[in-house]
Amino acid sequence: MKYAELVGIYDKLEGTTKRLEKTHYLSGFLKTVDTAEMDKVLLLVQGRVFSPWDERKIGVAARLLLKAIQISTGIDAEQEWKTTGDLGRAAENLIGRKKQVTLFSQELTVDKVFDNLQKLASLEGTGTVDKKIKLIAELLTSASPLEARYIIRTVIEELRVGLGEGTIRDSIVWAYFGEQAKISYLIKENKFEVENREEYMKYVDAVQEAYDVVNDFSVVSKAAKQKGFEGLSEIKLESGTPIKVMLYPKAKNIEDAYSIVGKPAAFEYKYDGFRMQIHKNNQEIKIFTRRLDDVTEQFPDVLDFVEKHVEGDSFIIDCEAVGYDRFSKKYIAFQSISQRIRRKYDIEEIAKKFPVELNVFDVIFYNGENLIKKPFSERRKILVSMITDPEYLKIKPAEQFITSNISEAEEFYQKSLEAGNEGIMVKNLAGIYKPGARVGYGVKVKPTMETVDAVIVGAEWGEGKRSAWLASFIIAVRDAETGEFLEIGRVGTGIKEKAEEGVSFGQLTEMMKPLIIKEEGKIVYVKPEIVIEINYEEIQRSPTYKSGYALRFPRLVHLREERSPEEITTLEDIEIIYESQRGRG
Repeated sequence: MKYAELVGIYDKLEGTTKRLEKTHYLSGFLKTVDTAEMDKVLLLVQGRVFSPWDERKIGVAARLLLKAIQISTGIDAEQEWKTTGDLGRAAENLIGRKKQVTLFSQELTVDKVFDNLQKLASLEGTGTVDKKIKLIAELLTSASPLEARYIIRTVIEELRVGLGEGTIRDSIVWAYFGEQAKISYLIKENKFEVENREEYMKYVDAVQEAYDVVNDFSVVSKAAKQKGFEGLSEIKLESGTPIKVMLYPKAKNIEDAYSIVGKPAAFEYKYDGFRMQIHKNNQEIKIFTRRLDDVTEQFPDVLDFVEKHVEGDSFIIDCEAVGYDRFSKKYIAFQSISQRIRRKYDIEEIAKKFPVELNVFDVIFYNGENLIKKPFSERRKILVSMITDPEYLKIKPAEQFITSNISEAEEFYQKSLEAGNEGIMVKNLAGIYKPGARVGYGVKVKPTMETVDAVIVGAEWGEGKRSAWLASFIIAVRDAETGEFLEIGRVGTGIKEKAEEGVSFGQLTEMMKPLIIKEEGKIVYVKPEIVIEINYEEIQRSPTYKSGYALRFPRLVHLREERSPEEITTLEDIEIIYESQRGRG
């Protein structure tokens, strides 16, 4: 496929804010994609060249791209970048007026662009920077101005076409099941109609369920294109490929929790640790964080616990790793053990210094059987039977208590808090496991007002003694419908000047420098990748920020390296919290 065909779709998607129109454009395009190219096309449509769980990263900073643009155009790109504030637009403009004539340019294909960008992640050793610049410049030299825009945006993983997962899912439905469901869309009126709503939802649910078990739209799209509806049912959950974890919204109190999940309900400790999805396939065990990063090597102690205490030839278990003080044996806050996630050296030493206990609270797959649609009560029984000789401060099933009685539930809640936990989880005994969704199958109850998980999208350079650091951080929440990140305020408190005291200005500055995609005077904008937990006094309506809300007196609580930008607080969550504030007093 010519890259220009894909770019044509990018341009149409970017040119509209209407979700139905985006679905119309993408579904029409998917019909034209050959199954052999589906893997690459579906990744590129999402602005990726690697699957979400793939450890490889493109790893090219904006400054390198400026050099690649200059090499391919003969023009210094710095000023154009400052003028447009968009590196992709800068490349587009400069390619459009480049000085030299290109003798050896060739029409770009999807394969060529994809392969060149993937190679960027594998380069190592002497001359790596020059090799990366050369690979990018090679593409830009042959690119049209519009192609250049999207090549650069793909490299910095900032595609800006407004495609959420729901839109991609519906595009697959429209592309391959539109005729069966008798779908019609009038683009001028932006009007969507379906003759048989029940039939249509059958296809939507089937595509969603297939995606839930593979976490890869290319697999789903290929199956639908080649084998139709039956092909979707052939997609199976397999150990070794991580799926999105199930998320739990916050309930106001235990009474509210019961109203959501029903009675009786299972109450479990809400541990202050980090989520681990652990896979076993024959003898191989892998440990993934909730953002799908493979951290198997960083947790040899957890690997040992699972090998010795969890039975089964193959399984996927959902767990919380909780840190504890090796002297007092009491649970400690997440932040004390978070440094283990990114550690590459002295792993055995840090494992002894910051030990963890593994609390297993769900099983999704066991000995070849997909358990996602099994009731939680059945999954819990299987989970308990899998763990042999559960051991305190090593591995055990999550503490659980089943009751319909509010006073008994309150007593369990207090017991959890006294043990040093954040609160409790309340779960529907008949509930299925729903990857990535906040649904009525489980909620959390915490004594404090809900914190916000936000992603840093920009910052401003400090003044005086903080002039060497980024010091005022622009934060955003996510629109679940479009996937867009919407600003909700700035945070500068809760951040330390000295690294040994906690999350520091210096640490955040160094993390953000490679992510810079735009500069406006003292303000920089970055690729949304760094997730932080924010406390605040209240949420207010605000026309200042794109979300329509602002956090009053925000304060950084934790750096959440194990969480992905796709998992952060949504605009819907903010609206719920905002409305619930009215009941406080």
